[in-house]
Parts: sequence; structure tokens; C-alpha cells
Amino acid sequence: MTRHCCDQMAEQVNWQCDQHDDPFSCPDALVYFAAKYQEYGLIIHDGGASVIGIEFCPWCGRRLPESQRDRWFQELESRGIDPWEDEVPAEFEDERWLAL
Repeated sequence: MTRHCCDQMAEQVNWQCDQHDDPFSCPDALVYFAAKYQEYGLIIHDGGASVIGIEFCPWCGRRLPESQRDRWFQELESRGIDPWEDEVPAEFEDERWLAL
């Protein structure tokens, strides 16, 4: 479980709406957190699943963790896994792979 920089950020990335299952459909959902990449982004409510990546918390101003996207792809490649073609192991679908 990822610890976030402040209570406001934690509240936003864990937002649960009683009217929308998908945060991209909910106008009250503001921040998306991709646990497997450790990336934060502001949700663009344009009918799709777009986000604008952010490097600092909008509430407390702290620098957010560096994205692990490149490392994620490198780890899969080192195991001979092509994420576009092969089944990705479950531990790579969230932050668990960071402890491997």
C-alpha cells in the first residue's frame, strides 16, 4: 500500500464515488494514481482516460516520487515478458513489484 504525501492526496487518490465506478467518469475525482508506475496525474474529464502528470502535490507542495514506468518495462524485459503480447504477472499490476 502506497503512502501518499499528505491526507488530502490520499483522500483524492482513494476517492470512491457512489454514482460512478470509474474515476474518469466522476467529475469529483481529481487525481489518478497509477500504483505500478508510482505516477500521479490530474484527470482530464474529456470522456476518455487522459491525465496530465504532476510532479508536486497540489495541496502540500511536496515533490512526488519519481515515475517508475521505465523501470517497470525494464524489469519485465529482463524476465523475457513483452507487456503488449504476454501475460503480465499479477505482482506487476500494482506496487508489489517494487519490492522484488
